[in-house]
Amino acid sequence: MHRREVSGVSDQMTETHTTADIHREKVFEAHIVACLTDEQGYIERDCATDYSVSYALDTGLLFRFLKTTQPEAWQVLEDHYSVQAEAEVLKRLDKALKDNPTHVVLREGIKLVPNIRFTLCHFKPASNLNPDLTRLYEANILSVMRQVTYSAKNKNAIDIVTFVNGIPVATLEVKNLLTGQNFKHAEKQYRQDRSPAGEPLLTFKRGAIVHFAVDQDNASMATRLMNGKTRFLPFNRGRNGGAGNPDIPGENRVAYLYKDLPEGRAVLSREVLLDLIGRFIHLERGNGKEALIFPRFQQFDAVRKLLADARGHGAGQNYLIQHSAGSGKSNTIAWTAHQIINLHDENDRPLFDTAIIVTDRLVLDRQLQNTIGGLAQTEGVVKKIDGTSRDLKDAILKGARIIITTIQKFGTEHLAAISGQSGKNFAVIIDEAHSSQSGKAAQAMTDALTREADSSEDIEDMVLAFQKARGPQANISFLAFTATPRNVTLERFGRIGSDGKPHPFHLYSMRQAIEEGFILDVLQNYMTYKAYYQLEKTIEDDPAFKGRKAQARVARYASLHPEAIDQQVEVIVEHFRRHVAKELNGQAKAMVVTRSREHALRYWQRLNEYIVKNKYAGLKALVAFSGDLTIDGNVWTEATANGFAETELPRKFDSDAYQILVVAEKYQTGFDQPKLVAMYVDKKLAGLQAVQTLARLNRTHPGKDRTFVLDFQNTMDEIKEAFAPFYEATALEERTDLNQIYDLEQRISTSGYVTKAEVERFADQFFKGDLTTQDRLALEGTVRLAVERFVLDEDEALKEEFRQLLKSFQRFYAFVAQVVSLQDAWLEKLYAYTAWLSRLLPSRDVPADITITDEMLNLSAFRLQEGESGSASLSPGDTTTLDPITEFGANPYTEDEEKSLSEIIESFNDRHGTNFSREDFLRFERVNREILDDEMLDMMRNNPADVVYNAFSQAFFQGMVRMFQGDNEMRSVVMTDRAAREQATRHFFKRAQRQAQGK
Repeated sequence: MHRREVSGVSDQMTETHTTADIHREKVFEAHIVACLTDEQGYIERDCATDYSVSYALDTGLLFRFLKTTQPEAWQVLEDHYSVQAEAEVLKRLDKALKDNPTHVVLREGIKLVPNIRFTLCHFKPASNLNPDLTRLYEANILSVMRQVTYSAKNKNAIDIVTFVNGIPVATLEVKNLLTGQNFKHAEKQYRQDRSPAGEPLLTFKRGAIVHFAVDQDNASMATRLMNGKTRFLPFNRGRNGGAGNPDIPGENRVAYLYKDLPEGRAVLSREVLLDLIGRFIHLERGNGKEALIFPRFQQFDAVRKLLADARGHGAGQNYLIQHSAGSGKSNTIAWTAHQIINLHDENDRPLFDTAIIVTDRLVLDRQLQNTIGGLAQTEGVVKKIDGTSRDLKDAILKGARIIITTIQKFGTEHLAAISGQSGKNFAVIIDEAHSSQSGKAAQAMTDALTREADSSEDIEDMVLAFQKARGPQANISFLAFTATPRNVTLERFGRIGSDGKPHPFHLYSMRQAIEEGFILDVLQNYMTYKAYYQLEKTIEDDPAFKGRKAQARVARYASLHPEAIDQQVEVIVEHFRRHVAKELNGQAKAMVVTRSREHALRYWQRLNEYIVKNKYAGLKALVAFSGDLTIDGNVWTEATANGFAETELPRKFDSDAYQILVVAEKYQTGFDQPKLVAMYVDKKLAGLQAVQTLARLNRTHPGKDRTFVLDFQNTMDEIKEAFAPFYEATALEERTDLNQIYDLEQRISTSGYVTKAEVERFADQFFKGDLTTQDRLALEGTVRLAVERFVLDEDEALKEEFRQLLKSFQRFYAFVAQVVSLQDAWLEKLYAYTAWLSRLLPSRDVPADITITDEMLNLSAFRLQEGESGSASLSPGDTTTLDPITEFGANPYTEDEEKSLSEIIESFNDRHGTNFSREDFLRFERVNREILDDEMLDMMRNNPADVVYNAFSQAFFQGMVRMFQGDNEMRSVVMTDRAAREQATRHFFKRAQRQAQGK
């Protein structure tokens, strides 16, 4: 039973179907309409009597709405225009719809002389303080028509059209899978049989806001009909981590369109539809083009669920939004910001005073700025802090509603002077949340938004106040957006699920984005190459070649050798010409990713030389790197190399003049160039860096349906391993044991360098604040007592271990203190003390730099061999969990490594009759920690294993000799058993590789 009106007469009707009808399209169509009328409060209207083809309006409902909700204005209209009153309204509304998009007209209404204003839609008020506004909202008339013959030129009919107060807002073409047709046939029908020319209902901006193609399983939508060029976007909820929709017991999978579900209200319900019209839909303008933005399902679903949770739980909550690249993140952030500042709690009080959108990019994202600014319906709501931190301070103190800024601006003296904000509530929206959000700038932001004037002179109270400021804050909700959350991000912002582990609050996975066509699968065409070097030393016993520093230089020398670069350049250019250049009608671009600035410059030089030598007209390369670079006695900058300013590079590269961009770090992440079709990788990539680097290729572009990757450094398995945690929902293997902070604290306290009395003395002085020069000298004097003990110790391995211990404690404490309210003053004191101690400890001696020359070394042979080729794409379920933060900064053992270590110990003991234990062999870890400085780790990241192993093994051997000087039994085995030594070295080399790759 559902309600239907014909010419203003309401009747209850039941639609019956014969057995022959049951599989036909109209049965599904009738079911949708019945749900809208029975459950969503719609009125069914008859096209033959109620629809005006020329105006594309249900004029009867339009006038009923205006007369019922605004009787005084209607009376003035009739007094002024008499019998022409309705005609004048139609004329004025028709002009308004021709001049402005439908959603704008519904929001702003129309005006007629003499100063008669009609509201065309009453939106839900932010609070219930004014019952009249709630009554008007309920007075909106939602209606639906079936088989709407919308044209005066033909008898074409659209299956379903929905209206708000007589104004069309959505059309639906419905297909029944049981007839062998699906939503793709509906899309085709819109493209081929729904020409918008001369049709008010279908005209862009003038007619219905959105057009849905629907079958029982899937839905898609378009906001602009352009015949064969019409682009439909998926409008699905996602299924098992991918595209599609989940099963709904007793209903169609697309029931979320017309039926309320436990997960939320129907898209076409009064609440959601009017919310979409009033607060989401907007017209985007740029580059001479216009696009009407109707949110995709995951966008408005995330915003609405986030607002509902905040309304129910108040400020002080954390939200992790894991939305893939291609999800429309800028719009989702903009909608969230604009709506959360108008959010009221259950007691009708405003929940947030200010929304602050922060990014860690040094230059604000222009797209994000423009999107947020473009949604502002009230002038002055959005403050973009492009200037100094003083501007940020003023915006906070003056209570700006939405602030957009970089996080670095919080770490300045201007912001350190802010206090008295703890009585306000802030929604902090983080663009690209990752581990940097636990750093000093993030802490400075929290301090600025919570700091109060000191009220106690007791040192313990002061320390606990400092510590409390690090932890969760009742007046700040963090809304963190990222496609690739790290373990720290999950722990910091995730919600604890029924399994006791943190999870994203809302998910739109990489897999779903790929399957829905919003981004490309960059692993679909992957090819690897392996380089083989043969080096000859001119002087075999030259001491310059001994030691890991020299070996690192040797590896660098080989990778920079003209012969090595030339062979790779040839592969790159010829591959680009044969496979890439023809893509996108000749507009395809490529990026070469190198391991250092010098590599980038030399690649660029050899690329252009090769292009000129072979007379490849129409092919030219650019280079991108930061700062100055001295090569062969010449000083280079990016600007001098390319011949124009750095700021011009994105625009120049987008033109037809350049096809290849060589980069070193710069533009490796955060660079959006949709014409990129190929990437040539000559750099070790691992984990998140691999995902973010290769993601430069995933942007869609007309005609772009595939990408190419040629990789000279990584294997397919390594790349698949890097992508796996982020392919579907990112999860942790288990939660981090926060008690590790006390393990670290105990190791520091029992190290022999630090005494509790000195820490307490330091804290008594330090936490008083407003330190004078004399105070700082006194503090330094206290800390130097530990430095002196450190210097006198002759055990270099223990000293290096202590250095790493301090770093681990500093990082882990900053994390733990943000996650939980510790209420432990001693840890805060130790944190402040060790920060000073780390800075004052003497640095390790750095050997003189070694320059490898052609006179010393000769590349006698270089061979580049093709490796794997094909798809490295992940499949559903190909996902792995992230490790928790264990032994923070200490590279914990994996199951395979434990097995390997057991085999080594057993082999040692069997061959030598010894009784070495696991603890004996873990002393080798100290050797690893000693030799794995930044240079060694960097060398391991950027070179093949066979190139760096020799340097590692030499350094490891020397470390073993030093480590076991006082252990005759172990030293004997290490010195005399080459096979055993090699076995141990290989084991710890693999451990070092994993550390270098951040695994």
